[in-house]
Amino acid sequence: MKNTKKGLNVTRNSLIKPFFRAMSSKMRIRICVIRKKLLIFAAYTNNHRHQNIMNRLLRRLPRLGYRQKIVLLLVGGIFVGLGGLFLYLLRFHTYLGNDPSACVNCHIMTPYYATWMHGAHARNTTCNDCHVPHDNVFRKYFFKGKDGMKHVAYFVAHSERQVIMAEDASAEVIMDNCIRCHTQLNTEFVKTGKIDYMQAKRGEGKACWDCHREVAHGGMNTLSRTPNAETQVPIPPSPVPQWLQNLLEKK
Repeated sequence: MKNTKKGLNVTRNSLIKPFFRAMSSKMRIRICVIRKKLLIFAAYTNNHRHQNIMNRLLRRLPRLGYRQKIVLLLVGGIFVGLGGLFLYLLRFHTYLGNDPSACVNCHIMTPYYATWMHGAHARNTTCNDCHVPHDNVFRKYFFKGKDGMKHVAYFVAHSERQVIMAEDASAEVIMDNCIRCHTQLNTEFVKTGKIDYMQAKRGEGKACWDCHREVAHGGMNTLSRTPNAETQVPIPPSPVPQWLQNLLEKK
């Protein structure tokens, strides 16, 4: 066994030595210093096994020089700045609240905002009251973010439809909120409150909008069916500076 280990060491050394000799003297000195630090670190970790894993990983990292710190700071600042600008252009802060005007950040939602605004639900409800879950805060914002990113993907890929229809996950949330707001009506007078959307989809009952098709948005709505919607809703101003808009118009 010892002879086998010795043979392996000899083979390994014969492979490494040519590469080591081809290196410059500075590189060889640097490798020796790193090897010495690793050996010290290995001895340290063997004697202090109770130390935090994060501290061990940090000690393995090489110390950054002054120039490296400046470069790292500049790169980090650029990424943070571009990320902040991107969130500002998206009007990200408006999505954290319950203001319905956040929905018209995308112009394709203007018909739905306009029809909601002229309907009875505008007196007491907002978009979030119907379109996001309310059983807990985490699920509310998780569903809101997931649904919002799905809309962004559709708009960027130009795959959105003229008539936006709720998908199953969204329809289930909407019906749950119908029952939540109209609990007495849906449990004492009609049976819709005793089933959920998936049961209604299987034919075990009716969904709320099977009877109340035009509630909230007045039936099917598209940009072509509501041509003046954009004049009726609070569309946010363009985030592009005026001087840049003028420059683009000249081109």
